[in-house]
Amino acid sequence: MAVNSQQNTTYIVIGLAALATAAALYFAFSPKKSSDGTTDKSSSKDGGGSTITPVKSNVQAGGSSGSSTSTAATADNTSKASAAALPAASNKDDEEKQLNRRIEEIDRAGKALFKNKQYMEAAETFTEALDLIESKKLADKNSSKEDGGPKSSLTRQIITLTNNRSAMYEKASFPDLALSDCDAVLDLDPAHIKARTRRLRILESQKRHREALVEVCALQLKYMNDNRDKLRLGLPPTGPPPVPQSKIEELVSFILPEEIERAQEAMAANSVESRALPSSYTIIQLLKSFSGFNKWMGDAAKGGTVAKFTAQLEDLLEGVPRKSMVAFADNLATKAALLLNRGRRYAFEKDFGKAVKDFDEAYALVEDNDGSDESDHDEVKKAIVAAMGNDDYCRLLEWCGMCKHLRFDLKGALECYERCSKLEPENTEILVKRAGVKMDGSNYPEADTLFKEALALNPTASDALLHRANLRMLQQRVSESESDLETCIRLYPNNLLARLRLATVCMAKEDLDGARKMLEKAEEYDPDSSEVHCYRGELHFAKGDFNEAKSEFEKAMECDTTNPTPYVNAALAVVNTPAAMGVMPDFAEAIRLLEKAIEVDPMFHAAYVQLGQMKLSMATDLSRAREVVELYDKGLEYCRTPEELRDICSMRILTVAQIDAAHALHMETLNMQ
Repeated sequence: MAVNSQQNTTYIVIGLAALATAAALYFAFSPKKSSDGTTDKSSSKDGGGSTITPVKSNVQAGGSSGSSTSTAATADNTSKASAAALPAASNKDDEEKQLNRRIEEIDRAGKALFKNKQYMEAAETFTEALDLIESKKLADKNSSKEDGGPKSSLTRQIITLTNNRSAMYEKASFPDLALSDCDAVLDLDPAHIKARTRRLRILESQKRHREALVEVCALQLKYMNDNRDKLRLGLPPTGPPPVPQSKIEELVSFILPEEIERAQEAMAANSVESRALPSSYTIIQLLKSFSGFNKWMGDAAKGGTVAKFTAQLEDLLEGVPRKSMVAFADNLATKAALLLNRGRRYAFEKDFGKAVKDFDEAYALVEDNDGSDESDHDEVKKAIVAAMGNDDYCRLLEWCGMCKHLRFDLKGALECYERCSKLEPENTEILVKRAGVKMDGSNYPEADTLFKEALALNPTASDALLHRANLRMLQQRVSESESDLETCIRLYPNNLLARLRLATVCMAKEDLDGARKMLEKAEEYDPDSSEVHCYRGELHFAKGDFNEAKSEFEKAMECDTTNPTPYVNAALAVVNTPAAMGVMPDFAEAIRLLEKAIEVDPMFHAAYVQLGQMKLSMATDLSRAREVVELYDKGLEYCRTPEELRDICSMRILTVAQIDAAHALHMETLNMQ
């Protein structure tokens, strides 16, 4: 019975989302560790290995397949000027060969020290080699330009030596020095896997989880980019991924509390009154779930129009002196009662913004907010309540509790409901609404107790059975949820919500035939229900019948354009519908549907999660990717439950990390298409 009355439906949406975006969220990477911590011999693509490869002469590196002697002979036949330059070239080659031999000697000495676990001594030998390269000025700008920068042989040697020295520093427990060398390697070769893996390991050990997550994402992006052609064709990638999904989840779990706290602080900065209400559709679905819905709707329809109550409010006397307590209290009580009635009429007309405003104003009058500093404040409050009458006062408390709950002011909502319960201890609907507040506060045991109290007072209370079934689903007590819903249907066969939620339970149990039968029965009672078509679409989706699912979701939209759920589910059906070989799903249509879902219900958090993932995967540049972060920030403004905060904060954390990783890799987009 959470404020979002479609809670079970929302779970299904999230379930479908997992199927739709499994590939986009896949981080199941398992690292390959080096046996000795140094860089193993690898291709130039990986920045070289720990074995120093002798540098070829500049003549050979220039593209000749023969020896320098034969090359010189050819040059002699074609140009006397080139022949004249041979002695200088040979001298340069000799110098380079001599340098390379010295570097090899130092490298072998470093490895020997490493094997003896003399890590700092090994690091010093690698430093000697690096200094030698620098002192001889062989890594000059001209050489880098001629050989293509990071791909030049000298630059590869610098990368290899620096990476090996970083490994020694890590072994010797000098993490900051190791990190510095990792940074130096990545400046020359941003895609260097071993340097990034080491950097990840050290950052983790220092509990720098955000930076570590960026390194994980960088490794993932490089892996996906290396395999992009195979991924496009639906072929398995080459080799195992570098990092397991569990590492992603672990790092996000470390970052999440801080991110949630930041979001909560931003939300707390806004007053309760300024918080947005859920969509009219969501509010109506919630109100329909309570047994008193038809009664108050009937009373509101017969009680009078908005114009009637407005005229009566305008006719009230103004400026009744406070010292005339009886007249003053009677005047405020009359005004509060008129605001209550007009608010209910606004609610009947689905103008919930104005309804909440009237209920808030009436509550402020009854609470004597303007006279809170007066010495007779408590006495005046009692007089206003007495003049208003018990029934009107209880209904005002009930509506104000609902309004506060809708704005996720759980403390305020509970206070109103509890005061109402004291005046009407046998009102089971108030007990159910109190339980709903406890559920949204994740206080399941107390919610369970309140449901038991309600059912002890009235074993046939449909709303108590219906919402307790929802609690049972949250607690993973599926069979008990099923029992409550079956009891509710047995007592009230035309209870549409109970049948729809029982269909959800059947799907959770993978009893698709039972779900189908329940939906067929629900359709008999309300063939034009948007919810019925939406649930039928979800059933088709579960079977893999994506075209049939999309058709039902479209019918749900036609029945009620303000229901956000079918837009989200239709988007997922679009991206899951098998396409021809080499043809991508219609992501543009899926994005349009998700944007429509947010338009009709800005609080529908599942739409933010799915839209963000799709937009991120389709972003043509990093500025577009950053728009996804802005989208999640907007979604965070509307979060009500801890679960919603956790979902969107998690996606925001990953998005920021992926953007930072792409920037570190000098990538211009996250789009692998």
